[in-house]
Amino acid sequence: MRIFKFGGASVKDAKGVQNVAKVLKKVGYTDTLVIVSAMGKTTNALEVIVDQYFNTPKELSNSIVKLEQFHSEIVTELMGVEAQPLKEKVSVLIQELKSFFEHNKATNYSFVYDQVVSFGELLSTTIINAYLNYININSEWLDARKCVKTDAYYRDANLDWDATQEAINDQVSKTKLVVSQGFIGSDENNFTTTLGREGSDYTAAIFAYALNAESVTIWKDVPGVLNGDPRVFENTVLLNQISYTEAIELAFYGASVIHPKTLQPLQRKEIPLYVRSFLNPEGAGTSVSKGKTLEPHVPCYILKPKQVLIRLSSLDFSFMVEDNISEVFALLYKSQMRVDMIQNSAISFSVCVNNKYNRLEELLQILRSKFKVTVYEDVDLYTVRHFDSKALKSIESRKDDILLEQRAQETIQYVVKN
Repeated sequence: MRIFKFGGASVKDAKGVQNVAKVLKKVGYTDTLVIVSAMGKTTNALEVIVDQYFNTPKELSNSIVKLEQFHSEIVTELMGVEAQPLKEKVSVLIQELKSFFEHNKATNYSFVYDQVVSFGELLSTTIINAYLNYININSEWLDARKCVKTDAYYRDANLDWDATQEAINDQVSKTKLVVSQGFIGSDENNFTTTLGREGSDYTAAIFAYALNAESVTIWKDVPGVLNGDPRVFENTVLLNQISYTEAIELAFYGASVIHPKTLQPLQRKEIPLYVRSFLNPEGAGTSVSKGKTLEPHVPCYILKPKQVLIRLSSLDFSFMVEDNISEVFALLYKSQMRVDMIQNSAISFSVCVNNKYNRLEELLQILRSKFKVTVYEDVDLYTVRHFDSKALKSIESRKDDILLEQRAQETIQYVVKN
């Protein structure tokens, strides 16, 4: 089988959904499983709904109405006078969302987040599957929660590979085009879990691994993997081919085209990954597979904005040794802080983190009881892989803003004030 993944930008409106169908007709959809994200900015809208549920419940009802209107308008544009049956399916899902809020007793934010945000993928795939059948592309809707089995680490769940492989092989049709959701799974109690933001790419890789797929193709609004985000960096170039190892390195440092978890299962079975444009489906795009590290071999630029730099030193000027550092990492883990860069000296320890779950103040309160703490919020973390003299000159031009710099043989990273 081939695994296709379409992200939110590719299905942001009715024209996007129609284009997905055109892509499938152009490249073929025999023996194909399609993984789809939530439509456009739906995940962001659902995150607002979660926040309203906890903090401003009077605003909740209006936001849910807008959510239903957005999807119903897409259905109307797709199907016109024949839209009513699909609108009713959308309404059923919206009612399930309302029912969750009415009956939920849990106060765990991450648990509520996963139950709510997952409706983005359920809505998008319900609409897309119905539309494909409407235009005579025979497809079958599959609930990914019956296949992707995880632990209960909500918002960033860990996969149970054995249970997942068994469920996928039991649930996936081998004769029809299958449409399923990215990003979501379920725990042993059948509560919905999510795999972390941008987890739809990972979902595609999970299905590919379990099904021994021929390939995975991620369809995006860019021609392939570029050597930098064109919205941030000038004169970016298309990378024709990347090795698994290099792609994993780029993903680890924050390249947004490929999710960090996506590549490991594909590498284990040597399943090639293609990143191609849904605007130009006949373009070659980028291949991630065995072979050359990078083609062409050029510097790759990565920006992670809105980071937090934390500098720690002991209160009594003693060395920052293993006991101190291990305690810091335990606290970072407990606070669900993603560590993106570390540096230590004899009496200090610096760490650049992503305050993804807004638990910084909770963490700092504990750290300040044990260490001298300096904090820089809203900083940018730049990474350059395969840097050359030109890249180094561009870094030096910002030296007055650099808070922290770290250089290895192939990679240079620096934290910059905004």
